[in-house]
Amino acid sequence: MRNCIFAGMILAGALFVEAPVVRGQAAGSGGQGGESQAALDRDVSLLRQDLRSQRKQLIAANLSLTADEATKFWPVYDQYAAELTKLGDKKYALIKEYAQGFASLTDEQALSLAKRSLALDEEASALRSKYLPIVNKVIPGKKAATFFQLDRRIGLLMDLQLASEIPLVQQPQ
Repeated sequence: MRNCIFAGMILAGALFVEAPVVRGQAAGSGGQGGESQAALDRDVSLLRQDLRSQRKQLIAANLSLTADEATKFWPVYDQYAAELTKLGDKKYALIKEYAQGFASLTDEQALSLAKRSLALDEEASALRSKYLPIVNKVIPGKKAATFFQLDRRIGLLMDLQLASEIPLVQQPQ
């Protein structure tokens, strides 16, 4: 469990590197051209790839699998992670949209962003529900539950760090 806490702190620290970029964009650094946006997208992509790798390492370190279980589990995990990455892509696109219009959002735009953010939360929950029986086919129930606990904790740590760096929608005074 100590490994879990340490690795979680590493993941949260890595997100701290990404999040100020989003905050800087949202605060109106607006003069970025297409080349700067492409560089930012590339940097975020590399960071996200690194976080996915760390997430897998953390799960491997804290999920006691036999060799036979590991042979069956990791391909399923990779499928799950690929689908989770697609959700992450949608989340990043939503954050970029928010950052680009942060200073001048209309009520309708703000509400649309909020609804789409909630829909992404629902998609993530549906993905975990979809994969619970699939994971449970390849590893026993307690290990499957442990996997989803670990996965959810890591996701919550990442979401908390990211949320703390994204400014609130500006309200009229």
